[in-house]
Amino acid sequence: MTAADLERDAAPTARRSAPIARISRSALRDNAALAARALPAGLPLVGDVRGDAWGHGAHVVAEALRHAGVERLRGDDITSPEAAVAGIATTAEPNVDPLTVYGLPGGDLAARPALRLSGEVLATKALRRGEGVSYGFTHRAFADTRIALITGGYAQGIVRGLGNSASVTIAGIPHPIVGRVAMDVCVIDIGGSAVTRGAEAVYLGDPARGEPGIADWITATGLGAAELIAVVGQRASREYVA
Repeated sequence: MTAADLERDAAPTARRSAPIARISRSALRDNAALAARALPAGLPLVGDVRGDAWGHGAHVVAEALRHAGVERLRGDDITSPEAAVAGIATTAEPNVDPLTVYGLPGGDLAARPALRLSGEVLATKALRRGEGVSYGFTHRAFADTRIALITGGYAQGIVRGLGNSASVTIAGIPHPIVGRVAMDVCVIDIGGSAVTRGAEAVYLGDPARGEPGIADWITATGLGAAELIAVVGQRASREYVA
């Protein structure tokens, strides 16, 4: 059974849906303040908004940095309106730790992840023992089970290395991604869980709440936090929340 087979069984919304990257303004403000306080008093503070602020949105991150007292920014385009939001743009290297600002591994342990990525269940289906999943059948069921098709694929930053290596959570319960990650969808093993169409599947959230974190993706893929989170933020549908 391939991802295409499941997609044909899903409603037409499968072709319109995309995972959503929700960026928390409050987490960015709190994290930026935490990063700024870690530096010696009186030191000129330089923030980092390169790569569209690592996929979080340069304009919103610049506002959070300004709120924390940062007056200088390092950006891809120092003349951009996004850079001007925080005052004087600069080519100096950032000293306000971006890992802390974005709540990523390697930053301050008190920082919260600013980006939450979730998809939606499009369809569910039985999978019999020995049947394969997705392209190339890199996963075959060890026993009778059930699988679900969820929005989100490598076109939106769910990199292929996550197939057979990472999980999502639905209603707090982890479910492994099985088979190869397709362009716009993934398949997960839901076992006997009562998962229904339209349920939220969390790819990235807050590990403190039992949700997958970017550290899981780093382990699965060998890629760095910056490259993983920036691609997600730039390719998924991005929304801002309080």
